[in-house]
Amino acid sequence: MLPLLLFLLLLLLLLPPLVTLWRWRSLEARLSWLVHLQHRVAWRALCWAAAWQQKRLEQSTVHAGQSQQQALRWCLQGARGPRCPLRGSTDISTFRNHLPLTKASQVQEEDSRGQLLPPTSDQYCGEASLQATLLGLLALNKAYPEVLAPGGTARVTASSPWPGPLPWPWRALGPVSPTRAKDPGALLLEALRSPGLRALEAGTAVELLDVFLGLEADGKELAEAIAVGNPGAPLPGRAAELQEALEQGPRGLALRLWPKLQVVVTLDAGGQAEAVAALGALWCQGLAFFSPAYAASGGVVGLSLWPKQPRGLYLLPPGAPFIELLPFKEGAQEEAAPTVLLPEAQKGKEYELVLTDHASLTRCRLGDVVQVVGAYNQCPVVRFIGRLGQTLSVRGEDTGEDVFSEALGRAVGQWPGAKLLDHGCMESSILDSSEGSAPHYEVFVALKGLRNLSEENRDKLDHCLQEASARYKSLRFRGSVGPAQVHLVGQGAFKALRAALAARPSSPFPPEMPRVLRHRELAQILQRRVVS
Repeated sequence: MLPLLLFLLLLLLLLPPLVTLWRWRSLEARLSWLVHLQHRVAWRALCWAAAWQQKRLEQSTVHAGQSQQQALRWCLQGARGPRCPLRGSTDISTFRNHLPLTKASQVQEEDSRGQLLPPTSDQYCGEASLQATLLGLLALNKAYPEVLAPGGTARVTASSPWPGPLPWPWRALGPVSPTRAKDPGALLLEALRSPGLRALEAGTAVELLDVFLGLEADGKELAEAIAVGNPGAPLPGRAAELQEALEQGPRGLALRLWPKLQVVVTLDAGGQAEAVAALGALWCQGLAFFSPAYAASGGVVGLSLWPKQPRGLYLLPPGAPFIELLPFKEGAQEEAAPTVLLPEAQKGKEYELVLTDHASLTRCRLGDVVQVVGAYNQCPVVRFIGRLGQTLSVRGEDTGEDVFSEALGRAVGQWPGAKLLDHGCMESSILDSSEGSAPHYEVFVALKGLRNLSEENRDKLDHCLQEASARYKSLRFRGSVGPAQVHLVGQGAFKALRAALAARPSSPFPPEMPRVLRHRELAQILQRRVVS
């Protein structure tokens, strides 16, 4: 129905102007006029489709309970596998009684044939993805009116930050990079040839970080390619601008390359915070960051409707996948607790996300913990505060991802000139590095501005961990836990790790960057690239 309505709208918009088009004799005038018309029609069609999605969102969030019941019915009707008999019932109590809560790790172990919510391509399918994309484009344009002008946007990674396939009008709005291009090098070259960019797109923040690190390393070759016209026409002046911008260092590089740049668009997923912080402090200093959605386990979990609000605020929609909220209490994650539906969420409370999709009909605890900070009609607006699966524990101390990351950030802040780009850690038993010593944490860091780590610098992390965790401090005092071992890895180490993660059968898209590694073969990827 929607494609037909779009087609009729285009006809109404195009027919009157086309009558006058052929009165003009100048071919150049005709082409210019057609480009302008194409952009105007595409933008109106996109706005119409986004307005339709906005209306649907309003209706679904005003009656969130009814909308969730419909989402549950959709999941049960489309279910496959041994739990199909539940398709005859849409009662929430029956649903909860027949399907116990399951952790994501258990789902992957029990079902070796796939993952909880398998994507059919590099982007998500379904209404939720399309809604997130259209509403995200509309919100972005309202916040930054000129970013969707012809030639105002370029993507520099093979994956896109938009959770659903971009509709036709987007291709007509004139993005610099082809929407289906897969070669990151060609995408970056095309973006570098366009000094008037207003928005830069990348699949995730960690991918964009790789782009800027690669730009620094290969800047000379890229400038030469632009100067000789590979691809396109030779642009020696633009090549000189690139060289000059790189010579001034990483801080503010994006704005030196593209003076009109306003916003960076990346898709939010687990483990992106460090990359966002590094980009904002160095290469993308002075620029806003916008994520059109929060994605987890192959599906859109939250929508972002406020580009100028603090990053990390998302509306939990009542559609598919079916979302439940499990009340979270520190240290009591294993205790049985009834889940609540979206209209029942309480402001200020923390919850773990539980997702159900028709692909497996499993009530999966994602491990993502959110805090309710507000409401949009009857649905909660949340901020993501951490992941439960990212916990270090060699003596039962349970150091969470948020505690460890905070301690590491404080330690790196005491290392002169250092900026943290990425990190990974593991328990010493993963690498069999505890022989003859107490069990401890093995920590691998990628840094900017520091090439060697002194013993004094390494010790600072352990001191910060003791300050952050009384339990860890007690175990260190008694000698039950040894000091954290810190290793500096070379450039490309974490890119190689992400490539290995993406090649695993159960890897979700977009990739959630794990901070705690559980498999030896993954840990050894970092171990082999230690430089200090």
